[in-house]
Amino acid sequence: MGAKKVNICISPDLYPRYSDRHGIVVVVDVFRATSAIAAGLYHGLSAIRPIAGLAAFELHPKHENRIWAAERGGQVVEGFDLGNSPLEMIKRADLLKGKELVLSTTNGTQAIEAVQKNHGLITGSYVNISAAIEYLKQQEKSVLFICAGWKGRVNLEDSLFCGDAAMRLLSAGFELDEDADAVLMCMEISEKAKGDRMGYLSNSSHRNRLKNLELEEDVAYCLSEDVAPVVPVYQASGVLVKV
Repeated sequence: MGAKKVNICISPDLYPRYSDRHGIVVVVDVFRATSAIAAGLYHGLSAIRPIAGLAAFELHPKHENRIWAAERGGQVVEGFDLGNSPLEMIKRADLLKGKELVLSTTNGTQAIEAVQKNHGLITGSYVNISAAIEYLKQQEKSVLFICAGWKGRVNLEDSLFCGDAAMRLLSAGFELDEDADAVLMCMEISEKAKGDRMGYLSNSSHRNRLKNLELEEDVAYCLSEDVAPVVPVYQASGVLVKV
């Protein structure tokens, strides 16, 4: 078996440049999709079905065991039950328990759709970082992190998380992939933010976008480690389930 490698794709738009890599893909959207996915599964959802476009909801009609959630620009789309607030999912855990959530977001579910044909796909965020790292170590495969970013652009919080996660894998015996300058950049970000992620991200675009929407509590939750210790794993049926 060859060495286990680590690499980071800092935007889903760049994924075609990495699609020849074989291993596990980890989609990361810290603010807020992958944090909400872990929180929802940890607090009782049976499955989450990520979809990119709003039109696809017609293929998955609501019923007593299915709920719709959609977010665009940080806000709940009119007519939907939820957006992608992890705290709202926790608050409404009794309603969600045992149900499937069909979810579409500005960035996270778009990234999942871009890479869903990969044979190993999980989602990661600070809320489940330790569980995700342990899972990746057990799989004995190379790892490619995909930053969801913002509408194809690079963002700071996903790069920060990927730097933190890459450092943990490298310390566990993984090696840098070839052409892994993105990993080195993200680890530099991680070093600069050490001890004060919230402060480091104070001028980041999406944190300020959420602050303007009065969603700072969501931001604090999304930067909290291991508060939703599950690993959302993508299934051939098109849903994420926890392991």
